[in-house]
Amino acid sequence: MLNKYIIRSRISEAKFREILRFFCLDLEANKIAEISGISRNSTNKIFKAIRVRISEFCEQQSPLGIGEIEIDESYFGAKRVCGLRGGGASGKIPVFGMLKGISKN
Repeated sequence: MLNKYIIRSRISEAKFREILRFFCLDLEANKIAEISGISRNSTNKIFKAIRVRISEFCEQQSPLGIGEIEIDESYFGAKRVCGLRGGGASGKIPVFGMLKGISKN
């Protein structure tokens, strides 16, 4: 059967689904290439295509829409507690913020 997921692929659909199953199990590309009998470069190319598709899907489903989002975190509290400085000092409150930029389209 022809592979309906990758155009001009020499990998069968069954083999692609096997690679996808291993991808979901979070196996390394080297191990998947060894198990499936496909080269590591081909496996990496398939992984990249899967990640790009996942990214596109997540962007479509995002409630924030399309555009740039700036994210920052900070800690507020005493400057120094028992000799510890920065985020490692106890009693500090973490603050997280997001800002969506307006696109100029």
